[in-house]
Amino acid sequence: MTITTCVFDAYGTLFDVSAAARSLAAQPARAEFARHWPQIARDWRAKQLEYSWLRAVAGTHVPFWKVTQDGLDWALEAAGLGEDRELREDLLALYWELAAYPDALRALSILKASGFATAILSNGSPDMLEGAVASSGMEMLLDAVLSVEEVGVFKPSSKVYDLVGARFATTPDQVLFVSSNGWDAGFAAHYGFHTVWVNRAGLPMDRLPGTPRHVLSDLSAIPDLARSA
Repeated sequence: MTITTCVFDAYGTLFDVSAAARSLAAQPARAEFARHWPQIARDWRAKQLEYSWLRAVAGTHVPFWKVTQDGLDWALEAAGLGEDRELREDLLALYWELAAYPDALRALSILKASGFATAILSNGSPDMLEGAVASSGMEMLLDAVLSVEEVGVFKPSSKVYDLVGARFATTPDQVLFVSSNGWDAGFAAHYGFHTVWVNRAGLPMDRLPGTPRHVLSDLSAIPDLARSA
């Protein structure tokens, strides 16, 4: 069936999750943080995701902002910077203004001009997503911003993927789903979406029930895939 709707994960797919740490590390007064920032950024993201999965399994849902803060606290403590409260607050403030990847804005612009419906489907809390979308200038390029808060469980629950059909009255085979998270793309494929894994880091394929139909290194080819799927 023809693709009508293109849905994107947010963090790591459209928005650069390392941007907050990278930006702060560039400030002259943050020389100590600059020595640690790549590992902190990696640990922060890993724990953010890990805590979302564990809470989904345990049925102890909280807004994504909570797991974002908890993940940062773990990462800072692991780097020996857990007592720096100013650093913590500065990093959290910057997370509300994450930069979009340049290829994200281009791909969304082409998709909208080509007549596709476009949306975000994210673990992010609505207020977090609103801040990121506004700061990146994406408002006019998206028809919907869908958050897991509508169903109270994180991805990869099928209840989250159900939000797309409920919003756009589509069947799964009318949806092109794009994520930089291999596990997200895999479970979305298992759900029935046409899926693209944007493998920016060149990682191995996850061993999961579903396999992404396409693997790309960035978003530049997404409009062509949507038209040809």
